[in-house]
Amino acid sequence: MNDLKVLVLGSGAREHAMVSAIQRSPRLSEVYVAPGNAAMESISVELNLDDHETIVEFCVSKKIDLVVVGPEAPLVAGIADKLKEEDIACFGPSALAARLEGSKSFARSFAARHNIPGPISESFTNSGDAIAWMEEFDKPVVVKADGLASGKGVIIPESFEEAKNAIVGFLDAGVMGEAGRTILLEEELVGEEISLFGITDGSGLAVLATAQDHKRVGEGETGLNTGGMGAFSPVPGMDSLEAELAEKFLVPVISGMAAEGSPYVGVIFAGIMLTKDGPKLIEYNCRFGDPEAQAILPLIASDFLELVYAAATACLSSVQLRMLKDKYCAAVVLAATGYPEDPTVGSKIVIPDTSDIAGVEILHAGTRTLDGELINSGGRVLTVTGVEDNLSAALENVYKVVNAMTNEDFFARSDIGWRHNSRSEFSYEKAGVNIDAGVATTKRIAKSVKATHNENVMAGLGSFGGVYDMSSIAELDSPLLVASTDGVGTKTILAAEMNMWEGVGADIVNHCVNDVLVQGAKPVFFMDTVASSKLDPEIVGRVVDGMSEACIASGCALLGGETAEMGDLLTTGSVDISGTLVGVVEKANLLPKASIQPGHLLIGLASSGLHTNGYSLARKIVSGTDLNSQLPGGKGQSIGEALLAVHRSYLPSLEAAIDADLIDGLAHITGGGIFENLPRVLPDGCGADVDTSSWKWPPIFEYLVSLSGIDQNEAYRVFNLGIGMVAVIDPAKLEDAIDVIDERVKVIGRVTIGEGVNLI
Repeated sequence: MNDLKVLVLGSGAREHAMVSAIQRSPRLSEVYVAPGNAAMESISVELNLDDHETIVEFCVSKKIDLVVVGPEAPLVAGIADKLKEEDIACFGPSALAARLEGSKSFARSFAARHNIPGPISESFTNSGDAIAWMEEFDKPVVVKADGLASGKGVIIPESFEEAKNAIVGFLDAGVMGEAGRTILLEEELVGEEISLFGITDGSGLAVLATAQDHKRVGEGETGLNTGGMGAFSPVPGMDSLEAELAEKFLVPVISGMAAEGSPYVGVIFAGIMLTKDGPKLIEYNCRFGDPEAQAILPLIASDFLELVYAAATACLSSVQLRMLKDKYCAAVVLAATGYPEDPTVGSKIVIPDTSDIAGVEILHAGTRTLDGELINSGGRVLTVTGVEDNLSAALENVYKVVNAMTNEDFFARSDIGWRHNSRSEFSYEKAGVNIDAGVATTKRIAKSVKATHNENVMAGLGSFGGVYDMSSIAELDSPLLVASTDGVGTKTILAAEMNMWEGVGADIVNHCVNDVLVQGAKPVFFMDTVASSKLDPEIVGRVVDGMSEACIASGCALLGGETAEMGDLLTTGSVDISGTLVGVVEKANLLPKASIQPGHLLIGLASSGLHTNGYSLARKIVSGTDLNSQLPGGKGQSIGEALLAVHRSYLPSLEAAIDADLIDGLAHITGGGIFENLPRVLPDGCGADVDTSSWKWPPIFEYLVSLSGIDQNEAYRVFNLGIGMVAVIDPAKLEDAIDVIDERVKVIGRVTIGEGVNLI
C-alpha cells in the first residue's frame, strides 16, 4: 500500500543512500529531499535546514507523514521537537536527546552516570587551566571542540607542543567558533576503532551492524581528520561481540535517556575503541554516519522505510529487522583536490559506465549541474559502494570505479579496509584458529584473573604485556628478582581423560612458587600460557580458575597470559600449560646459603602426589587401567584422583621459617627426583645420606612401582615418592625450625662429605 509521504533532510551521499533505500519500499507514496544534490534534482526542494518554521510549513502543506533527518545540526537545533508540535513523525532524536552529539561534555557526563566505559576526560573554557591539567596528566591527549564541528573539531596531537597549540587555537583564537568555546581534553585511546549502529523508538532496539570509518585524509591514517574517506560493514570478526557491545554502549542510552526524561528516537551511533583494557566509548552521534550509512544501508534486507517509520511512531517491535548475512559492503569517498582545508569546486565530473560491475552504486554528495554538466560543489563529491560475498571482492569492484574517476581534480584513499580486507577470505578460523573462541576465552577467564589483582597491577589481562608496580619492594635494601618458568607437561592428558582441569591450573602456579621459594623469594606475579589444539573457553576457564585460586593463596597477582590455538602443532584434544613466576628476595637472604656444611640436617616435607613430574612413565604404567577404580590403600580415592592430586605449594609452611633465618637451603624435588635435585643446593664437596626408612611411600607410589616392577633407584630418580621439598637446616636451629614450620616434618638425612645422594 503506497501510503507514506516522506521528506529527507540533507544533501550528502548519506541522504542519497537513504533516499535510495526508501524508494525501494512498497509503502512509499512520495519522497522529497531538501536541499538534495544533482542526483536527486527531480525530488529536491529548496528548504533551508536552519529554517524550521518553513520546513514544518512544507510538511503540513504536502501532508508529509515522516521526516528523516540526515545531518546532526537540525536535530541538535530541535527540528524533531518542532515537527512533534504538528504531530509529524520524525526519525531523529529531540534536542535534549541530541545533546549526546551536540555537547561532548554532556556525552561524557551521561556516560559516567550510566557506567559506560570511556577515557579519562575533563572539559575546559580557559586555556591556562587546560594546559595545566594536561601537564599534570602527563599522558597523550586528544583535544576536542565541545560542540558540532562537522567532523573537524578533533585534533590528535603528536606532541605536547602541538596539543598546546590546539588548546590555544580552540579557546583563544576561536578557530572553531562557538563549537570550540568549551573543549574536552581526553586520554588518547589506543586500539582499533569501530562504529556500532542501532535504531530505537525510545524503548526497543534494533541493532543494525558494525562499521569501520577512515577519518584521516591520507593513506595509513595520516594527515588531517575529515568527515570520512571511506568505510565498510560489517567489521570482520565482530559478530560474536556485537550483542555485548550493544548491551554496553547502546542499551544504556535508551534506558538512561528515558530515565532522564528525554526518550531517544532514531539512530544511535557509538564510536568505540577496542583497547587493551576492553572496549571504550569515543563518542556518540545522533544520526547515521557519513560514509558509514552508505556501507550499512545496502545490507538492510528488510523494508527500510517501514523500519524508520516504526521507530518514529513508537512501534519498532512490530517490524522485523533483517540484514543480508554473509555479505560485505565497502564505501570509498571521491574528494575534491584540496579537501579538507580548501577543496577546489566547479570541476567537471565524468561518471563511468558500471553496468558490468555487479553490486556497485554511485552516491552523490557535493554535486550540482551547471549548463547541463555535472560539477562538484563541495569537498566530498561522491561515494562509490559495492556489495559482495567478501570484503576484498567488494573493495576490488569499488576501486574499479573510483580509479576511473581520480585525476588532478579528484582523489581517493587507496587503502580503505586495509586492516581487514583479506580477513573474510583468509581467516584464522579457516586456517584452524577460531578468533571468536579466543575472545570468548578471554571473557571467561577475566573474572578469575582480576580477582588476584592488587593496587600494584598496572596492566594485566588483555595487555600486550603485564605491568607491575615494583615500588612496593622499595623498603628492601638490595632486592633481587627471581624468575621461574615451567610447564605442567603430560599430566594434562590425564586431566583431559578425567575432565579435572582446575588442578592443573593450580599445579603450574605452585610448581613455580616452589621454584622461587627455594631461593628464599616470595612470589610477586605470575603469567601463564595455555595452548590447545582447539580452544574451549570453558576448559581454559577452569584451568585459569585453578591458577587464580593458587595465586590468591600465594599472595601473588595473576597478570593473565596467553591463550593460543595450535591445531597444526598439537595433537587433537591436547592442552599445554606453562607459565612464568617472578618473585623477590633480599640479597642477604638469598638461598642456598654458603654456611651449609657436613652435619647439616635434611628435613623432608610431604608431597601431595606426583606433583608435575613422572607422568610420561606413570601414564604408560596405568595404560588400559580404569582410572575411576579405587586405589589400593587409597582410603576411597580413585587412581585417577590420586594421579591428579594438585602439586602443593610449600610457601605457607615454610614462609615463617625462612623469615626467621632458620633454613639454609631448600630443594624442590621435581624431575630427576631426590638424586638430581638435592645436590643442586649443596656446596662443592658435599653430598647427602638419605634414610629411606624415615618416611612411608604414599599409596599411589606403592601402586605405580608395584605395577611396573621398576627398581627402587629408578623410582627415586623419576618420582618424589612422598617427599616434595627438602630443607637443609643447621642442627642448632632444628627445634626452632620444627616449631615454626606449619606441618609435621621428618629428619630424613644429613649433609655429608662427598658427592651425590646415598640412599640408606
